Amino acid sequence: MHAYLIIGSSEKGVADSVEKLLKKLKAFPYEFRLNKIDDARYLAKLTSLAIAEPSAYIIRDVHLATTEALNSFLKNLEEPQKDLYYILTAPSAVGLLPTIVSRCEVIKIRNSKTGSDFIVEIRNEDIEKFLNKTTGERLAYCDKIKDRGEAINFVQGIINYLHAVFVSALTNHTNLAANLETATASLNNLKANGNINLQLTNMSIRLIISH
Repeated sequence: MHAYLIIGSSEKGVADSVEKLLKKLKAFPYEFRLNKIDDARYLAKLTSLAIAEPSAYIIRDVHLATTEALNSFLKNLEEPQKDLYYILTAPSAVGLLPTIVSRCEVIKIRNSKTGSDFIVEIRNEDIEKFLNKTTGERLAYCDKIKDRGEAINFVQGIINYLHAVFVSALTNHTNLAANLETATASLNNLKANGNINLQLTNMSIRLIISH
């Protein structure tokens, strides 16, 4: 395995896990910040160079990267050179591309206060109910979301649900495509530190009722 995803809400727990993994791999650490697609392209150039010793690129808070950056970074995970590793960290796997998660060995960190994994579960039935609400009901629902991580997880859940429905071809593809475009734009703006309330409000207004 050449890629690892450490999930947890405890900064100390995540940091300790990164250190343990580096010792296990006997790899020299390189910290790398992945936000935009240009970062992913630069990383691809760096990792195309020959390495003299086992090396690990540590990408913290990978969930904050844009969708375009994550799609570009995915190429790095597909054909890594020998002795090159990636260590990713995030509070939850929900806000990440499924293709990224599937190529990583997932390591879950226990929350020291609750003793449970910090994983936000977004059920498809909840997303479906949200999409079929009136605009006013959606606005009222989103008004309760104040945390950026929670907002990102929620919008990513909508995108995942729409992708699944699109594949099943059970409804109008035109509306689905429009909704995917709307939700993806909101997700990217949230990851770029756009105003939480403004992005969720715009998304709620623009989403087309699915039924």
